[in-house]
Amino acid sequence: MSFKNVTVAGSGVLGSQIAFQSAFHGFNVCVYDINDDILEKTKETFKKLAEAFKKDLHATQEQIDKAFANLRTTSDLEKAVSEADLLIEAIPENPSIKTAFYQKVSQLAPKKTVFATNTSTLMPSTFAESTGRPKQFLALHFANEIWKHNTAEIMGHPGTDKGVFNSVVAFAKEIGMVALPLHKEQPGYIVNSLLVPLLSAATNLLVNGVADVETIDKTWMVATGAPLGPFGILDVVGITTAYNINKMSAEQTKDPLKIKTVEYLKENFIDKGKLGTATGEGFYKYPNPSYLNKDFLK
Repeated sequence: MSFKNVTVAGSGVLGSQIAFQSAFHGFNVCVYDINDDILEKTKETFKKLAEAFKKDLHATQEQIDKAFANLRTTSDLEKAVSEADLLIEAIPENPSIKTAFYQKVSQLAPKKTVFATNTSTLMPSTFAESTGRPKQFLALHFANEIWKHNTAEIMGHPGTDKGVFNSVVAFAKEIGMVALPLHKEQPGYIVNSLLVPLLSAATNLLVNGVADVETIDKTWMVATGAPLGPFGILDVVGITTAYNINKMSAEQTKDPLKIKTVEYLKENFIDKGKLGTATGEGFYKYPNPSYLNKDFLK
């Protein structure tokens, strides 16, 4: 099974990146979102992505032009999936919204269409039955800035067809990703299963007053050779994401330290609009964070 026509549902941060990356690598891509106003903004996002591809990948204008030629947008879901070999869903991380979407699109997409969810926190088995094609459904999870952090985690559920799984692994490689197949369902996949505990440990050290941001990052960078420390990573991921994860955990566990962390992030960052690299300031100030100083690791 090979894919030629790809539909990306949801044109947010990752949806737009997945679409542009796929088009850049020669696939016919249709981007679906709920209204044309959103899609007009998406076209502006594509222009910004084109500049990033030129800067970071040294993409030529000819390559960029071909990518744009491979892209189209629509707010008509039936049109969006009419020829889809692969549908990649990148809509809000809300189980009821995703379930309703799959119930609707399952009636519109051709029988051949493979469905993949880009969810980062929810298990594919949660939605398998609502897709109407559980054997042709799995998770395909990308990291932000996928043209640079080019990982694609592929995770099926117990009912996913092995041939479908292998085809999605092959697709991930074809669009320039390092494909990372998982053998069973795991909340957080591989990346977040490793990363979230690191980031939680760092915020615990900070909130408990054990050490400051720069010392914690310096420790990690010197000891492991990593190019970024946990707080540098948090700025890239976005402090809002860290806040939401901690808030959800605090509500579930009532852990005093989690509650303290949520309050700390809200008071010092969320309320002040210091959300990370996207706003120019988080734990560090950008574009020249102190961890890039040549003397930082001394």
